[in-house]
Amino acid sequence: MRRQLCDALVERAARPDLVFLTGDLGFGALEPLRDVLDRRFINAGIAEQNMVGVAAGMASEGMEPWTYTIAPFCYARAFEQIRNDVCLHALPVRLLANGGGYGYGVMGATHHALEDYGVLSTLPNLHLFIPAFDEDVAATIAAAGALPGPAYIRLGRGELPAGTIAPAYAPWRRLRAGTGPVVVVVGPMAGPTLSALEDDAAEIWAVCELPLRVSPPPEAFVAALRKSRRLCVVEEHVAQGSLGQSLAAWCLETGVGLDGFRMLNAQGYPSGTYGSQAFHRQESGLDAPGIRAAVQAMGAA
Repeated sequence: MRRQLCDALVERAARPDLVFLTGDLGFGALEPLRDVLDRRFINAGIAEQNMVGVAAGMASEGMEPWTYTIAPFCYARAFEQIRNDVCLHALPVRLLANGGGYGYGVMGATHHALEDYGVLSTLPNLHLFIPAFDEDVAATIAAAGALPGPAYIRLGRGELPAGTIAPAYAPWRRLRAGTGPVVVVVGPMAGPTLSALEDDAAEIWAVCELPLRVSPPPEAFVAALRKSRRLCVVEEHVAQGSLGQSLAAWCLETGVGLDGFRMLNAQGYPSGTYGSQAFHRQESGLDAPGIRAAVQAMGAA
């Protein structure tokens, strides 16, 4: 999604108060943005805490700062600055986090973001975006840029199946109607799930904004879930703090009864080894066979 991110920010760069700070990343992808911003494109170096603190200071002076680094270096390394400097003051800092989930593959656990939106959902005033497809990025940047407060944008790799047209962006959207279980996917897991369930009767929804307190389920989703009474949540994130847990609590609180519930989550490193994103998804049951088997076990129509 980096090319789409660059294009969207180049389009937005005419705003004189926009400043882009990178943690020494983006080479070979963000040069067009660097060229159009000139002195407003700042390489903060490998100093993510300082980068977020500087961005908070800029936002407090009325500027529009966007920070960019890989996801774990953003939410984990700079958590104190995100909490204290940005969120507690509701400052409009936009945190761009590349490579959500197992996106950085063989670089290992230090470069994986498996608990990011669960951790960040605990903070006040923070709106989280997880675009599902490349086509979502421009709308995501526009939505995050329009917020009066902070945003975290988790970028991944768009995997829209060939021949499929992505529906217009929305925080919640139905990707495919169906008569079977309701399957909810977070962000880029939408593409692999569509492919895995191509011949299944499941109804598939993509969620691209969190937490539920800022992006509650729409009525159409609620109606589909009440009819099906079976829910499967697919996300490249650990179970603790996941959308699956939030939806389970939401069902209890709102009285939506379920006859079947399943969460498919990142399982960490079951074999103790590292590999590609596809390898880690397979170990976690987040590949096509794993998704298909889990949904089919919940029953058809």
